[in-house]
Amino acid sequence: MKFTLSWLKDHLETDATLDEICTRLTMIGLEVEDVDDKAAFRPFIIAKVLSAEKHPQADRLKVLSVDTGKGAPIQVVCGAPNARAGLVGAFAASGTYVPDIDVTLSVGNIRGVESHGMMCSEKELMISDNHEGIIDLPEDAPIGTSYAAYAHLDDPVIEINLTPNRPDCTSIYGIARDLAASGLGTLKTRPAPSFAIEGETPVKVKLDLDDEKLCPGFALRLVRGVRNGPSPRWMQQRLLAIGLRPINALVDITNYMTFDQGRPMHVFDAAKVSGNLTVRRAREGETVLALDQREYKLGPNNVVIADADGIESIGGIMGGEHSGCDENTTDVLIECALWDPMNIAKSGRGLGIITDARYRFERGVDPEYMVPGLERTTELVLELCGGTPAKADVVGYKGYQPKIVDFPYWEVRRLTGLEVSTEESKDILTRLGFVVSGSGENVSVAVPSWRPDVGGKADLVEEVMRIHGVDNIKPAPLESHAAVNGKILTTLQIRTRMAKRALASRGMLEAVTWSFISQEQAKLFGGGSPALKLANPIAAEMSDMRPSLLPGLLMAAQRNADKGYGDVAIFEVSGTYENDRPEGQRRVAGGIRRGTASLTGSGRMWSNNLKSGGKPVDVFDAKADALAVIEACGLPMGNIQIEQGGPEWYHPGRSGTIKMGPKVVLGYFGEFHPLTLEALDVSGALCGFEVYIDAMPEPKKKATRTKPALELSPFQAVKRDFAFVVDKGVEAGAILKAASGADRKLVTGVNVFDIFEGGSLGEGKKSVAIEVQIQPVERTLTDEDFEALTQKIVASVTKFTGGVLRS
Repeated sequence: MKFTLSWLKDHLETDATLDEICTRLTMIGLEVEDVDDKAAFRPFIIAKVLSAEKHPQADRLKVLSVDTGKGAPIQVVCGAPNARAGLVGAFAASGTYVPDIDVTLSVGNIRGVESHGMMCSEKELMISDNHEGIIDLPEDAPIGTSYAAYAHLDDPVIEINLTPNRPDCTSIYGIARDLAASGLGTLKTRPAPSFAIEGETPVKVKLDLDDEKLCPGFALRLVRGVRNGPSPRWMQQRLLAIGLRPINALVDITNYMTFDQGRPMHVFDAAKVSGNLTVRRAREGETVLALDQREYKLGPNNVVIADADGIESIGGIMGGEHSGCDENTTDVLIECALWDPMNIAKSGRGLGIITDARYRFERGVDPEYMVPGLERTTELVLELCGGTPAKADVVGYKGYQPKIVDFPYWEVRRLTGLEVSTEESKDILTRLGFVVSGSGENVSVAVPSWRPDVGGKADLVEEVMRIHGVDNIKPAPLESHAAVNGKILTTLQIRTRMAKRALASRGMLEAVTWSFISQEQAKLFGGGSPALKLANPIAAEMSDMRPSLLPGLLMAAQRNADKGYGDVAIFEVSGTYENDRPEGQRRVAGGIRRGTASLTGSGRMWSNNLKSGGKPVDVFDAKADALAVIEACGLPMGNIQIEQGGPEWYHPGRSGTIKMGPKVVLGYFGEFHPLTLEALDVSGALCGFEVYIDAMPEPKKKATRTKPALELSPFQAVKRDFAFVVDKGVEAGAILKAASGADRKLVTGVNVFDIFEGGSLGEGKKSVAIEVQIQPVERTLTDEDFEALTQKIVASVTKFTGGVLRS
């Protein structure tokens, strides 16, 4: 939101300096983002041309002798057709920066004649687009004084960063009202517009809507006999200062009202409107050529203003080109309406239109200012364009019913820590336009029509706090507690952090990828449902919410490979989406490794063979990463089961599913299916995993957070090797589980160290050799004890896998 200092002072009587105003704006919540003090225009001075002689070497150039009011005349070479003796204009000496042409002047030599400055045009000083000649001022303009001060170009421009909950400050009047309430000056009141009315407005308005809140009110007035030329210089300068291009008086008045009063207006050329106006929903497939020269295809979600021939305006967003006002307009229809903020936001976003009108309507405008806004706009039209106004036609508006908020004054101290008296709190609210009723500590507060953001007592506390002064809040330390503080983070938050730390410690780099992917990628990874398609995607290839982290990570790895970094290990811990319900969002830890980026290090095999590195990554790298995440999250690894195979985007023979029990799926890992990589246009040795952190059961609550005492057995651990002959289809994991379960007290670890397949074993058989670690606890085991344990291990493996001890 931009405005000039003089524009603000049209509404605020104050002697405060620019710095004081900017400081106060920030302190009351209207953060000043930038201040342009117009220092660039200070070097330009008013000068008079004493003589204008023809250039000896150029027919179109003149050599001027310029009186700057200081010392001897200065020689300037000029090509402007209106350069002449006696002309008074704006002069820039050598060393001056000229804004429009982005050049710092120096002493020039033009066709053999030195030029020590420049006589400027309006375009070069960014006053207008006129560059046909140099600025021609009245003869009584004071020579040698600042041209910026003379032409009011030194008016500072202030830009504030408005939060979405402050629609009342989308107007300069609203900003002045806030400053006055803070004690920085007095708000100026303007007398109500007064003008003679002649006749009725012949064009009638009909609200043809199934939901009246889409257009709660509509006001229209015809003004006959207007002269629509350029707007006056003061209005053009203000619009240019805030970045708007002057067009003509009628259009400039609507833009001026938008910023001055926060009241977007629209004008129709009455001669181009056919019949009466109807406010309705657009029909499917209807189009309109808007004022930005673009054609928009509309639908029932868009509210439009239409006449007998079709759509004339997209309500609250942008007018149509057909009924726009130009220099030939003699009769004008002035529109001032109310629109539903939610519908305006959705329509504007869906159509991709950003306008000052949409910016205000989607935040909420003052409903009570609809008719006064029409009156003020009419007054400006009569003042600048002349004409005869007809009686306004107002339909639909039922008046404003103020919200009543019960407000206990002590709530200010409870929420902010500020000690503000009841009298000061009441005074602050009253100055801001609230109506306080009642006495004592609890009062009723009526919210003014221009504050749709205020809905509860906390909002009123915020109003008191920001006007009383946020800087009055004294810093205070948090209260210390005698006992140890309880857990602050949730289990999911803790596990998310632990998963990130575990993967980073395994040499992987964290990546942040888009939550949106293309529909083709979503379908490859089990998604692509209509419920997860974005209504207004930022790009065609970001149309769906991701069902998996893997597409984004795979594409990121390929981009790195395309730039010469083929050995990549990256991970992400974030959300994936199974459906559009809250429970459909999952917390997932996913990662991929590419090339030779294994835990033991990347590089060529012959340069890294001492660490067993340099080999292409495979399913076992992904498995190790996935299990590391699960272990870091605190799950008992003895309860983890791994089954062969995974989703269809993994290689069927080189992937696995991680489970806890028969039903709880914790994740998947493996190498990727060649068809999946081909569809993504990704190549190279790749493996990956996904672990569902939110699927992990909550840990059992313990009586204390203190870790139990470390108990180490004083007896020597013993290892025994076994080799079992089983069917080829039996998984090694089943043998490990059976051996571990033979005696959970003595057997502390089981590992596979060899797998053999050969003709001596028989058709369809294999030998799996395991190492069993036995840890005595109570005493040293005897040979009889070991023999009994051996029999239990063999019996357990035989029972659960059908395996026999290899002879």
